[in-house]
Amino acid sequence: MLYHLAALFMGSFGPARLLQSYAVLIVVALYLGFSLTVLFLPKFYKRLPHDRGREFTPTAEAAKGKPTGAGVVFISFFVLLVALIVPLDGLQVCMVFLTWITMLTGFLDDRSTKSWGEYLKGALDLVICLTSAFILYYFLSKNNADEKLYFWLPFTSKNITIAPWLYICITTIMLWLSINTTNCTDGVDGLSSTLVLIALITMGCIFYFILGHKEISSYLLVPHLTDGATWAIMTFCLAGVLMGYLWHNASPSSVLMGDAGSRALGFFIGVCVMVSGNPLLILATSSIIFVNGGMGLIKVFLMRFFKIKVFQKIRFPLHDHMRHNHNWSPTQVLLKFMIMQILITIALTGIFFKVR
Repeated sequence: MLYHLAALFMGSFGPARLLQSYAVLIVVALYLGFSLTVLFLPKFYKRLPHDRGREFTPTAEAAKGKPTGAGVVFISFFVLLVALIVPLDGLQVCMVFLTWITMLTGFLDDRSTKSWGEYLKGALDLVICLTSAFILYYFLSKNNADEKLYFWLPFTSKNITIAPWLYICITTIMLWLSINTTNCTDGVDGLSSTLVLIALITMGCIFYFILGHKEISSYLLVPHLTDGATWAIMTFCLAGVLMGYLWHNASPSSVLMGDAGSRALGFFIGVCVMVSGNPLLILATSSIIFVNGGMGLIKVFLMRFFKIKVFQKIRFPLHDHMRHNHNWSPTQVLLKFMIMQILITIALTGIFFKVR
């Protein structure tokens, strides 16, 4: 909205042209998202459900009684700010709406006195992810003259054509895993939000400085994303509201994001990775999240459906293992996981964009 309003007022008010600068809009989105969440999130504490404690979780007692489901607030702020600031296209409107729907399913579970259960939540995730996969395929393929989709990968400068059925499968799995591993990582004050923040800033920089820049993308032999700068505004907007939430969630936290926040954040990260055209970027943005939460999902899946026991001496999510078995404090878990993710992000980003 601001972008288009600027075009109307540029003739009579010169500084209005700044609002057509993507760099300025990124700054506005980041700072406005942070400020709104810091100032107004505490005003919703009384209206949010309260954490009932998680069985078998070392931090259950500390979290019990705190307002949870804060994702309904900061994700709603994100949606409103994106509508206000970002010049959206059809694909982006759909993905923002589905991010909000993903948040809503998590919030309804947060406020329910009885958990929805793993199978119901898994089925809802599957419907959302499959719908998103078809929408992504439809819009992204329309951007190419031959209406085909391509992946760019490390170690080769050639783009790889992806069959529609394969793209749908990869995208659905990617989004489902991103939702659920991010959800599993939400167990230590500030952990999930900090790791997601690293992922969002990474994707925002990739969208704006590399994929959205015609000359740089050409130099690095990666496809140019014409609306990369727009995606960058969206990611920095979400980073801003997440920073605002983290301001209140830093240990000792006063509020928890709940499934409403973690599920929506995981979904949006997965969407950004698929829009980038390289699904392996999820390793650069979220490898610690995937290891921390994903290995537990594998362990449960193999045990429940195939009676195969693996990782018997390892407690999952991995942050619980480090706290319970290695006596790491919550602060140690947060800082060490954050450091490992930053090191991995820098290394893999360099490999993906230069070793081609």
